[in-house]
Amino acid sequence: MISEEQNRIPSINGLVLAGGKSTRMGTAKDLLKWHGKEQRYYVADLLAPFCDEVFISCRQDQLENFDTNYNALTDTFLNMGPFGGILSALRSQRDKAWLVVACDLPLLDENSLSFLTASRNPEKVATTYKSPFDGLPEPLITIWEPKSYPILLNFLGIGNTCPRKVLINSDTLILNPQNPDALMNVNTPEEATKAQQFLNKNN
Repeated sequence: MISEEQNRIPSINGLVLAGGKSTRMGTAKDLLKWHGKEQRYYVADLLAPFCDEVFISCRQDQLENFDTNYNALTDTFLNMGPFGGILSALRSQRDKAWLVVACDLPLLDENSLSFLTASRNPEKVATTYKSPFDGLPEPLITIWEPKSYPILLNFLGIGNTCPRKVLINSDTLILNPQNPDALMNVNTPEEATKAQQFLNKNN
């Protein structure tokens, strides 16, 4: 029987952040095929075992060639980058926690998601990883609890739309990654080459 306490723990939805303009990369990051399919769908499939539902956060113009087997979630908070995507998700289903993952993490693996969800503390504002690259919390692979919504709105109210600042200044559980390479962010062609070499070596 499920105890009352377990009943109170918000279940998790997944959100793939895929709405960026990819200016530094020069090509759409969500459409890159690191693993044989567009990265936005690959990440959605990766999140699925850990979530009730998975949504892909995208711009209105990205819906033209969108695979209808997946759920799209367009921003209601516009022109704020990842911050807008996270807020839009939390607003759409207020009772859910959201496992938010950026689409530019080509080395992300199932074990990293499994460890994050298993270590989750729903009493906190969020559960996240410490970035192996700068030692700060990594907002683009984070479980945001429902209670983070008003906190994010407060930050928005003072003109701060940096999700990392929210994590730094909130009651956040920060985990050390077991596989630091999995958190490698790819924003430039140079980083893409490095990630491809890593994938080739490990496949």
